[in-house]
Amino acid sequence: MNIRITGSGSYIPDTIERNEDFHQHAFLNTDGTSIDYPNEVIVEKFKAITGIVERRYAEGHLTSSDLGALAAEKAINDANIDPEELDYIIVAHNFGDVKAGAIQSDILPCLASRVKHALRIKNPKCVAYDILFGCPGWVEGVIQAQAFIKAGMAKKCLVIGSETLSRVVDKHDRDSMIYSDGAGATIIEATDDEGGILAHETASFTYDEAYYLFFGNSNNQELCRDTRYIKMHGRKIYEFALNNVPQAMKTCLDKSGVDIKDVKKVLIHQANEKMDEAIIKRFYRLYKTPVPEGIMPMSIHKLGNSSVATVPTLYDLIKNNKLENHKLNKGDVIIFASVGAGMHINAIVYKY
Repeated sequence: MNIRITGSGSYIPDTIERNEDFHQHAFLNTDGTSIDYPNEVIVEKFKAITGIVERRYAEGHLTSSDLGALAAEKAINDANIDPEELDYIIVAHNFGDVKAGAIQSDILPCLASRVKHALRIKNPKCVAYDILFGCPGWVEGVIQAQAFIKAGMAKKCLVIGSETLSRVVDKHDRDSMIYSDGAGATIIEATDDEGGILAHETASFTYDEAYYLFFGNSNNQELCRDTRYIKMHGRKIYEFALNNVPQAMKTCLDKSGVDIKDVKKVLIHQANEKMDEAIIKRFYRLYKTPVPEGIMPMSIHKLGNSSVATVPTLYDLIKNNKLENHKLNKGDVIIFASVGAGMHINAIVYKY
């Protein structure tokens, strides 16, 4: 028995927010003071670091669970399965359903229950639950689905990563330009086909690192005194990721028994172009091997950072030949890897 991704789907919102749309924002320092540079300079520096040119925002009438259901429908159709046969629906997110213009998160009922309802699945033995694991949530959901299947508790699982981060950002914070909305979904099944999940690795660093990402006050306390927004200590996250993600990826690859030279793609969480490039360089340096050309596909330039949705969306784009100069062939070994709030790190070595 092998455990494989038998179907995938993604939902990429139509609304495009370009970098120049931030030129009129009133960006402030964390203490509320004005930034010395004009917005055009701030935005250009942001682009040079993150690689982001534009990002996608969800349409006003849609919530995160709606995006997840839309991506799930595509994954179910791609896998050509009856959704009534699903044993688990696992939805990774960070903030639940936040309606456009609202300041309150809604996670009652859980998003997985909402997705199951939207898919009109009647089977009560299809268990639906959420996972809160920061940006690595979808990868962790796949690891959990694998565990259920190995334990004989499931045969088919739907794992979704969905987020509407545009609704929890502080418009007075430069970091708000990083975040975006979207959803990615996959069907994980036990099959007789060759390949699938070869190894996984997960770790949680909380002793000093738990609050590197957090919910905090707006940089403009006069206008936004009582509302909380997604905040981060960017430099600490950058250093943490560089010091820990490459080693976690190496541990995972070594467990799999696959040679580094046989890895065809590394699908890493689309958080920050410069950070991802540095992680890949350090990872290959651990094997004293040069970084192969085209090893790390990137979607962040056009889609931004949609947290739990970035990795499954990236996989779906490549699988369907929708990312220029990147494709997957039968038997290719790929690595999924992510890092995020918690701080959590995980990785999967997968044979396509």
